[in-house]
Amino acid sequence: MGRAVTVATCALNQWALDFEGNLERIFRSIDIAKSKGARYRLGPELEICGYGCSDHYYESDTLLHSFQVLERLLESPATRDIICDVGMPILHRNIRYNCRVIFLNKKILLIRPKIALANAGNYRELRWFTPWSKARHVEEYFLPRIIQEVTGQETVPFGDAVLATKDTCLGAEICEELWAPNSPHIEMGLDGVEIFTNSSGSHHVLRKAHTRVDLVNSATAKNGGIYILANQKGCDGDRLYYDGCAMISMNGETVAQGSQFSLDDVEVLVATLDLEDVRSYRAEISSRNLAASKVNPYPRIKVNFALSCPDDVAVPTCMPIQWRHHSPEEEISLGPACWLWDYLRRSKQAGFLLPLSGGIDSSATACIVYSMCHQVCLAVKNGNADVLADARRIVNDETYIPEDPREFCKRVFTTCYMASENSSQDTCNRAKLLAEQIGSYHINLNIDAAVKAVVGIFSVVTGRTPRFSVYGGSSRESLALQNVQARIRMVLAYLFAQLTLWARGMPGGLLVLGSANVDESLRGYLTKYDCSSADINPIGGISKTDLKNFIQYCIENFQLTALRSIMSAPPTAELEPLVDGQVAQTDEADMGMTYAELSIYGKLRKIAKAGPYSMFCKLINMWKEICTPREVASKVKHFFRMYSVNRHKMTTLTPSYHAENYSPDDNRFDLRPFLYNTTWSWQFRCIDEQVN
Repeated sequence: MGRAVTVATCALNQWALDFEGNLERIFRSIDIAKSKGARYRLGPELEICGYGCSDHYYESDTLLHSFQVLERLLESPATRDIICDVGMPILHRNIRYNCRVIFLNKKILLIRPKIALANAGNYRELRWFTPWSKARHVEEYFLPRIIQEVTGQETVPFGDAVLATKDTCLGAEICEELWAPNSPHIEMGLDGVEIFTNSSGSHHVLRKAHTRVDLVNSATAKNGGIYILANQKGCDGDRLYYDGCAMISMNGETVAQGSQFSLDDVEVLVATLDLEDVRSYRAEISSRNLAASKVNPYPRIKVNFALSCPDDVAVPTCMPIQWRHHSPEEEISLGPACWLWDYLRRSKQAGFLLPLSGGIDSSATACIVYSMCHQVCLAVKNGNADVLADARRIVNDETYIPEDPREFCKRVFTTCYMASENSSQDTCNRAKLLAEQIGSYHINLNIDAAVKAVVGIFSVVTGRTPRFSVYGGSSRESLALQNVQARIRMVLAYLFAQLTLWARGMPGGLLVLGSANVDESLRGYLTKYDCSSADINPIGGISKTDLKNFIQYCIENFQLTALRSIMSAPPTAELEPLVDGQVAQTDEADMGMTYAELSIYGKLRKIAKAGPYSMFCKLINMWKEICTPREVASKVKHFFRMYSVNRHKMTTLTPSYHAENYSPDDNRFDLRPFLYNTTWSWQFRCIDEQVN
């Protein structure tokens, strides 16, 4: 009869507008799928051009080059005898659609446009595309001449339809449609579709993977069927890391799981599944069968091809597996590390430079780079030729083999402790010891001469010399003196990033890493254009609480004992004078709030969409055991004053790895004014009325 179907899905590290590289990775995935016996291959969303093209989608070049890649795929012998499902933008009747192009043996079977577009958070698909709004409707699409010459087709079906092969029926979803309340797979399943496919461009957020897995499994738990999900992976040109997790599920259970984080540019999952298991599963769900008998049918595209073989009784089929999720600490160790590797190799730089202060944030950033070095050595050990070639190019040695993470770290990672008269010996020692343990090339320098020179210019011009508060100066003077130190560190970081390798007789330059966490950015507890200003920031979307847990993870898993003293020390900027040789300034005292409180404020402000009044209303219940309503009101007002006063700093925030849904990233995720009425007079008066 033919009941065992073999299907393939993949996670590809595509790069926006890298048509050459994207085509090569698509071909590799097809080759792997065919070598494992697959008769159907699914790829990620918009894989031909790369998902993150943004406003390049407006350009006719993007459409042209996508069709040129499609032409190469259609005419290649590599795509024979396998149904290929690829993603690209298409202009139909002068409207841009996000589409799947499904083809077999030089013939396009169907172009399926996306029905539900992602338009929240980091997604802006409605800016570039229009959703297909004609349910179960198919139109003729006139192919460009370059495609007509390959396929011999003048027009092909375009719209909301399903494929009917000799042995089964397949229906496509695209990314957001799985997350929609009225997902197409519901009606398709009732109409007899047995295999659902989903091509995604879904990015990593801490603790999100299980939601995606649950959605896929629940899609077939109620209705039966096989669900195949492909996803983009890696950094394709911006703040997001697409986290793979390609998977195949049947009747509510996972049967194949792809990796969430890896340095493999191409990962292919293949599963052989018994269609009769789907049919028998559906047979006893009477409520499903009653609904199915009344369903409005989908247009079916007949395909003279089978996903199974006639004589397949002895073919082994895949069994359910238990999905293994990473802990948040593992996600922080792996996700930003993979993102950094993609950024490093694709920017063609020679490594990273990090101002290492000896505090939790910069130490966590250093640990992420060390984790990246671990991942590179592991990938090379496992035979990843791409990673080996990239590593050799980065270190400028064609015979080099990265085997020891510490040794590789020494080649690609420079850390720099920038001392001032306000720095303690403790933080200097902590930074030095951590650098020794991870193997980075470490520099110690002192910025006092530069600080005095800059302040001296001001004194010559104005005749006034600013002083710190402890020496009788005003808060304005003290803050300005702190900011001068912070900004000089940024200038020196870039100078050393550009010329350190030159001074060592080595080629190339270094990318400067920032290390401001998401909570500090939200509060604005940073100097504008200080060391928070960098090329990229791997921890800018991670909370202080999660970073502390990650530091503990590194102590246990990387045996970095230097982190113990860093964990136990109170966070400090070390910008004010020492008192008896000891640090008197601490972050939480400066901010007027704890990092734990900041995380709560951040989640309520962004995720719960709470303004000052709503935040107060929620917190008087959350904190009723520890705060009076008047104390809650005072805390909420202080947060919103500080947040709004400092919001302008978010406009210049270093591009950061997106890991939290309460990120204040002003670029695309958290769109707000940066000039506020910081008195919040109406809002605070409403709070006061409730307090009274």
